[in-house]
Parts: sequence; C-alpha cells; structure tokens
Amino acid sequence: MFGAKLASRLRKEQPVSDQPNAELTTREAVETAEERGATAHVLDGVDLTSKRLTLDGIAAVLDFPEWAGRNLDSLFDCLTDLSWLSEGEHVLIWTGFQDLADHDPKAFNGINSVLRDAAERPMCGRRFTAVL
Repeated sequence: MFGAKLASRLRKEQPVSDQPNAELTTREAVETAEERGATAHVLDGVDLTSKRLTLDGIAAVLDFPEWAGRNLDSLFDCLTDLSWLSEGEHVLIWTGFQDLADHDPKAFNGINSVLRDAAERPMCGRRFTAVL
C-alpha cells in the first residue's frame, strides 16, 4: 500500500522525505523510480551516525565532483545542479536514515531540510527527489 502512495507522490513531482512504513522496501523504491525513467541512487545509511559521514555518503552515491564541499550549503548547491550526471530525474533513496536521526537529530533535520529544498529547485535539466 505504501508503494502506491509513494508512486503517487513521486508522479506529482513532490519531494518524498517523510518516514515510510516498513512495507516499502528499497527494491520497491528503486523500481518505482525506474518505472518513471528516473535514475535511482541508494544510500545505505546504516552506521552513518554523523553529519560528516552522511554528507560523504550522499556525495559518494551521487558522484559529487571533487571540488564539492562537505557542508549543507554545498549539499544544496550540488543537489540543485547535478550537471555531472545524465539529464532527467535522480532519486536518492536513503535507507537506514534512522541511525543519523537517533544519533544526531540536529544533523538529520538539517540534511532532511536541504533534501526537501533541493527537490523544489531543479536546475540544468535534472530533477532531484529524495525518498527516506
């Protein structure tokens, strides 16, 4: 059931960054993104318990350029650009996000806020969506 809700939300081009229930699997999220022609990027957030580790993880799965900084401003800039990736939509599927939320709620809230803001401001023919 949640997979249908996810697909409906994604089709409406709204960022999905609320907490899904356990019925949605990573595989289902990837399949939903790919069915729409989007490129899925999976971030395994298990053990990403700090802001720095999480920013490094996001940078790795989205292949950020070497010049990209590891702070929230740079994260936003990169997510609204994505010019080094193919055109179209790119979906970050962040599994295990609860580890960061539990260990550093302030960092989680900051990163989650940037993910939402970036999803609302696509540039360069590339749209960004986050699924947590």
